[in-house]
Amino acid sequence: MKAILLSSALALSAATQAQTITMKDAETGETVGEVNVSMSDYGLVLTPSLRNLRPGGHGFHVHENPSCESSTKNGEKVAAGAAGSHYDPEKTGQHGHPWEDTSHLGDLPLLYVDKDGHATTPVLAPRLKIDDLSGRSLMVHEEGDNYADSPEKLGGGGARVLCGVVG
Repeated sequence: MKAILLSSALALSAATQAQTITMKDAETGETVGEVNVSMSDYGLVLTPSLRNLRPGGHGFHVHENPSCESSTKNGEKVAAGAAGSHYDPEKTGQHGHPWEDTSHLGDLPLLYVDKDGHATTPVLAPRLKIDDLSGRSLMVHEEGDNYADSPEKLGGGGARVLCGVVG
């Protein structure tokens, strides 16, 4: 009995140490890949395996709600708008670098997409733990991210193009 309980506890512990998030096109709902998440000694590692993206850099963030449904803002449809804002449990109200304690906890490093539209380069989120993702969503934005609220709010990432609900 002890062996069964121990193996169950170890399996549960391993499950909280790694996770795969299915990413979908925010407009069509088509699956375009996944992001594998694991812990390292340096923080959370997010390893994408995504396709059909515009080459270059894209804003990449953890959003506060576990939904990729659209919403309406000022009378206009917002793809994946139900995901809410960037995850900011400390209520900093500041967009910034992933390693800064004065910015959103959900701010992630830029997601790099190669010339063929694939994103496979891992990013490191030094302040996040896997448990921080529970009940959240992962978002890829159309444009890059300058890690500031100027000249455009939230780094200038623009429209939400990919979204995945964290299970």
